[in-house]
Amino acid sequence: MRLLNKKHELYMVPLKDLVVYPRMVVPFFVGRRRSVRSVEEAARLGQPLFLVAQKKTAIEEPGEQDVHTVGTIARILQLTRLQDGKIRLLVEGLERAAVVKYLETREALQAIVRGLGPAAEVTPQISALMRTVHSQFTQFNEVAKKVPAEAVTSIESADSPDVLVDLVAGNLPLKFEQKVELLSIEDTAARLERCAAILGSEIELASLEQEITGKVRRRLEKTQKEYFLNEQLKEIQKELGAEGEDPTGAKELEEKIKAKGLPTEVAEKCQKELKRLGRMQPLSPESALLRTYLEWIADLPWKESSADNHDIERARVILDEDHYDLKKVKERILDFIAVRQLKSRVKGPILCFIGPPGTGKTSLGRSVARSLGRAFVRISLGGVRDEAEIRGHRKTYVGALPGKIIQSMRKAGARNPVFLLDEIDKMSSDWRGDPASALLEVLDPEQNHTFMDHYLEVPYDLSDVMFITTANSSHNIPYPLRDRMEIIEISGYTEFEKENIAEKFLVPKQVQENGLEWAQIVFQKSAIRRLIRSYTLEAGVRNLEREIANILRKIAREAVRAGVALPAPSAAPESSGQAMTAAADAAVEAPAVAGGGSPEPAPAPAAEAAPREGERPLPTAEFKVVVTGRSVEKYLGKEKFLQNEFSQDVKPGLAYGLAWTELGGQLLPVEVAIVAGKGDLTLTGSLGDVMKESAQAALTFLRAHHAALGIPAEFTKDRDIHIHVPEGAIPKDGPSAGITLAAALLSAVSGAAVAPGFAMTGEITLTGRILPIGGVKEKVLAAHRYKMSHVLLPRRNEKDLEEIPPEVMSQLQFHFADAAMDALSVLFPGRAFEGVPQAAQRPARAEADGEAPAVAAEDEDTAEGVVDAIRRVTDAPASEPPMDQPTH
Repeated sequence: MRLLNKKHELYMVPLKDLVVYPRMVVPFFVGRRRSVRSVEEAARLGQPLFLVAQKKTAIEEPGEQDVHTVGTIARILQLTRLQDGKIRLLVEGLERAAVVKYLETREALQAIVRGLGPAAEVTPQISALMRTVHSQFTQFNEVAKKVPAEAVTSIESADSPDVLVDLVAGNLPLKFEQKVELLSIEDTAARLERCAAILGSEIELASLEQEITGKVRRRLEKTQKEYFLNEQLKEIQKELGAEGEDPTGAKELEEKIKAKGLPTEVAEKCQKELKRLGRMQPLSPESALLRTYLEWIADLPWKESSADNHDIERARVILDEDHYDLKKVKERILDFIAVRQLKSRVKGPILCFIGPPGTGKTSLGRSVARSLGRAFVRISLGGVRDEAEIRGHRKTYVGALPGKIIQSMRKAGARNPVFLLDEIDKMSSDWRGDPASALLEVLDPEQNHTFMDHYLEVPYDLSDVMFITTANSSHNIPYPLRDRMEIIEISGYTEFEKENIAEKFLVPKQVQENGLEWAQIVFQKSAIRRLIRSYTLEAGVRNLEREIANILRKIAREAVRAGVALPAPSAAPESSGQAMTAAADAAVEAPAVAGGGSPEPAPAPAAEAAPREGERPLPTAEFKVVVTGRSVEKYLGKEKFLQNEFSQDVKPGLAYGLAWTELGGQLLPVEVAIVAGKGDLTLTGSLGDVMKESAQAALTFLRAHHAALGIPAEFTKDRDIHIHVPEGAIPKDGPSAGITLAAALLSAVSGAAVAPGFAMTGEITLTGRILPIGGVKEKVLAAHRYKMSHVLLPRRNEKDLEEIPPEVMSQLQFHFADAAMDALSVLFPGRAFEGVPQAAQRPARAEADGEAPAVAAEDEDTAEGVVDAIRRVTDAPASEPPMDQPTH
């Protein structure tokens, strides 16, 4: 039936997701009531159907606006009624038709349609477009190969443009909208152009699909090949009797890693590497590197942590057992324990202990770990100059390993140890990187929960670690690194503190280390005091411990020379040996030595000590040595430091200043000599630029105030001034020597000596002001150590005396001044300066006259010593003036 552009009334069937083209044979089901009625009426009358595509498939009763305007007239080839009332149709498309008018009926769907006939003539443009469509279809069929052979033959033999488009569109896997579009275009040339465009797009998609399919196929072939080879390898191992072995160790590592409960990112990384390891040959170099990497992952503590001690009193007892004094550090640790009781998740603090050598910074870290019940690890950063020492080397390098941080964490076995970074001020940098910059991530609480080691290549959580760093000086620590740490200064020890440390810690430790725990070794207080005063001159106690060990070694030699008998191993009865062994095993752990060292066992009584396996039995003969003040010289030779060497030396042109060094406070003698010359100023003693400028300022001050000071106006005319600071090989610098230089210059010019026993510090200006300085505690301890009796300080440093121990305060008299004229009036009490009131003094002694309490000459066996006198002064009655009120 051909309408040939004529109008005809036909029954209509709307189709869901289906487009029927002319010359297509299509089966489909009809189930909607009005559609079934249309099919039945058309079959009864022997008429064709008008099949039109529905716009929206969800509409069950489509109207005029719900269907497209162009469809296909189709002949019914077969009609089959089903039991559920539906009809199965097999139709053949005849030609395209457009709706002219819809006829609304209740029973069936009808429309007046107009046939869309073929093109009137084939123009050259249409011929060219047909050739293009033919070529593109052939290309598409070669790539996709989805069109049946019969359809390919029909398309290749099609000579009508509309027939070509209908056949191509009907046999291509196009989208529903594209099929409707090609069916609806009435102009033949436009249909051919749109068909060519769609074919070009489909060719690109088919090519891409073919490429992806090829890649997938090759990957599957490789996987199948590997599976086949692995199965063959298993069969070979089975024949060789090694079926259950794990040659690469992958299975064992996988079990260990699974048991660790790693974070998601780390677990994914490990699974990837385990698969690689399982496919490698056991003897290949890469297999060994990969196995080492996985072993590091498996050995690190990812979730394992030690239980913290929450008993504040117990922690305080442990800290007091291990170290004497150090109140600031102990209070900080007790505060941390208290916070942990209130909040379980607390970021580990980052502390920095700064102080002179031998003050117990390193051993204090070990004591902190013991008080918290945590593991303790330590690394030394002295001389470290390679960033890889902190962050590790990348796996690509031969012999690569993680950095010291990760290595120490594996050694600790817990994720919350106390981690000591020793000598953090001794690091350096070169072309290999800056380790201080690498430590910024480690010591930053906001970053260290994702610390990235170059070797591991996965983040590691360091937020639960309690980091403690040690340094001798904060000046050598870069500011960004110093800013991330909580600075706690540990100053030097006083004589009273050193005596307590020696009695409670150093002597018991060295007796144990020198094998003399069986003997009765007694160090009298006079001996310890003489060691402190005459054989050591330091802020810490390291040299004191060394001298004690030197004495004990000589005592050990005396014991051997005396022929102390060593009994045979079988001489002691079995029961006695068992009792002594039990006593030795029950010995409590002794405290660590302040100034360095680890906790040592307390010496057991000689009668109860028993030899351990592999050790020589202890001597049974009684051996007793009492080390007195007089006998120290017998063991150590002549005194190394003379007492009161500085404070008793009083000469014109000599003044004693106080300096801060990395080793603690030091006494700084300043000498001035005036000789004939041309008025030149000579400075010697390895002085720095700042100290040279202080000397110039002090000289200018004296010249500007010559009248008030009672010195000639032209005291520099025809005379040279030479300022020298002894020990010229040691560089010296800093502004706090200004008042000392002014006092020495005034003493040399006037010929009057500075008052005896005075040590001073303070920065001087041209207008005569005295500015505050730092390191007051260290400087005051140096004055006390060198037996000075008076200390002159800037008035604004008076608040810093709160840190001074009472036993030092009781031995020194403090003077404070805001102006240089006030200070000079104190240093030269016999001279009157115009318009200068008497300077404020702050006596710290118990006696009303400001003198030190008299101490009887030492008797090494029975006499009370200086330290006992200090105790008496510290406990003096309230007759002493209050510390915060000046005494005139």
